[in-house]
Amino acid sequence: MLACTVIFMGWGQLRPVARVIASLILVVTVMALLLNPGVLASAVHRMAGITGLILAVMLLSAVLSTSKDLAAISRSLFGGRSVARYLGLSLGTGVLAIPLNFGSVGLVATMIGKQVQDGGDDAATRNASRAVIRGFGASPMGSPLSIAVALTVTLLPGLASWTLLVWSMPFALSYLMVGVWFREKELGASPSLSVSDVSGEDDLRAFWPWMRFVGLALFISLEAYALNTWAGLKYSQAVTLSCLTVIILYLVIRRLVAGTVNLPSMANVSNELAIMGGASFLGGALTVTALSSLGSDFVLPGWAYAVAVICIPWLFYAGGAVGINPILTATVFGGVLGPIWPESSIFGLGIAMVTGWGVTIAGTPYSANAILLERFTGYDARTASYGWNLSYSCLFLGLSSSLCATVVLVSS
Repeated sequence: MLACTVIFMGWGQLRPVARVIASLILVVTVMALLLNPGVLASAVHRMAGITGLILAVMLLSAVLSTSKDLAAISRSLFGGRSVARYLGLSLGTGVLAIPLNFGSVGLVATMIGKQVQDGGDDAATRNASRAVIRGFGASPMGSPLSIAVALTVTLLPGLASWTLLVWSMPFALSYLMVGVWFREKELGASPSLSVSDVSGEDDLRAFWPWMRFVGLALFISLEAYALNTWAGLKYSQAVTLSCLTVIILYLVIRRLVAGTVNLPSMANVSNELAIMGGASFLGGALTVTALSSLGSDFVLPGWAYAVAVICIPWLFYAGGAVGINPILTATVFGGVLGPIWPESSIFGLGIAMVTGWGVTIAGTPYSANAILLERFTGYDARTASYGWNLSYSCLFLGLSSSLCATVVLVSS
């Protein structure tokens, strides 16, 4: 309940969406105490399970955002011709999102905003914005450190992280690459995005910063895998400890090299705790209520599992379109369907959850990346989500449904 205390202590700093979720937490808590205390216990357990992960990921992002490497990395993403620049921005944002989470969007979107301010709005800056939000959308699908993967593996018994990632990573890569055909045509050279076109010096200077960031992401991923596989920790706990290990090592090294360490501000943590932790709390409450209503002997007919994974990605997207956080959606689907799902095809359910999650945060206007993009570039979140991405989102929701249904049918 400490997280709830932090949320309500920071009420004055909460955004409207966060205040709504915090109010719902209070209402559900009171109703559960009066009607069914077991619901409250489950909701608190769900929230506690993800709060540590959220805080660790946010702290890692805040600490790494002070690195001087990021300036060289972000500049290197803007060089080359139209296709190369789009792929560089989308793939680069996806890689940066592994350790930085949505901090990657803020980093690159800041530079796009500067280009819009200096050179004006054109097809090149709009394509760059498309690349950034799609790059971040690929993170929940293929990043071993994403909250989506950690929560999905934790909720679905018998699903190993590597089994899920073997299937979801190629899907995420396809999501990034196919975007080349879903962008505006750029006529002539772009004066607005010429940050590193003058020479290859920026690319050369960015090589070692990129290597350090990729190595860092790989180190955290391998440590999380080792803790999950050999130490017996839940995957979400393994990711949390891995992030904290890197944070401590990074701060110690900075202390030895620079002589001083400035800890990053976590002043706005109450917003993220309310939105993401609150979504987990509400999802836990809904899960217990649904399971008690369905009964302990509830099972689906054989054909219904394939139908379920066809619908799940679309339900993630529909929820995101009306402001429902994917954490809540995932908690409900994973909590209700995970225990009754055939173990042989459990990874089909996992793929549906992480791919639906990724398409949702890239294609709906209430996600953190769409809001950050609007803040830094001025591009309306609804325009970016629906005007630029609706057909793209529908294409990959359909591909996700088809892939997951095929996996379930073949594996059953």
